[in-house]
Amino acid sequence: MKLRHLLPAMALALASLFASTTSHAQVGLYLNPVATHVHIGTADSGVFSFLGDNTTSRWFGGVDFGGYYDFFHAEKFDAGVDLRESILHGNNAALNEFSVAARIAGKPVRYGIRPYGQLGIGAGSTHAPHSTITTTKITWAVTGGLDYPIAKHVDFRAIELSYGTLQTMSSQIERANTSIPSASLFTLSSGLVFRFGK
Repeated sequence: MKLRHLLPAMALALASLFASTTSHAQVGLYLNPVATHVHIGTADSGVFSFLGDNTTSRWFGGVDFGGYYDFFHAEKFDAGVDLRESILHGNNAALNEFSVAARIAGKPVRYGIRPYGQLGIGAGSTHAPHSTITTTKITWAVTGGLDYPIAKHVDFRAIELSYGTLQTMSSQIERANTSIPSASLFTLSSGLVFRFGK
């Protein structure tokens, strides 16, 4: 199953879980704009250079879509899983990520703001601007954010910050003696979350 088909299937599974659980479960679904700064410590060149010739950093823009399911509830926090896919483009290069994350969300604090943190792992696919070849590697990320309720079933995701790494497409594929390190990914996002349940 391709990555782009996996997330809708997982979202459907989350909705099914929600429908079959008690009122204590909570599900959130989101589709938000995202900006990711990609940095690679060693400049690359050639047709497989992901960021472009002799470039070590570049901003990518796109969307995050996915959902979370909080199934464990304690006095001061809720815990569950978050499933998401990110589709990003920059300089005619593409970066797609799918991840599954363990999630902890604090109980609402001042003004109903709810902080959360996540540790995720998944698969990231990249292709360079001048190549049709795509490579897929393991990716991980640490994520934190703040959700603020603006309606009964709608939260404003005031901010979400994420840091992770991914081995992107590079000339290392063409020349075995070339060593290109993993890229660091710093991501900013904001938007709306549609929340159901408790």
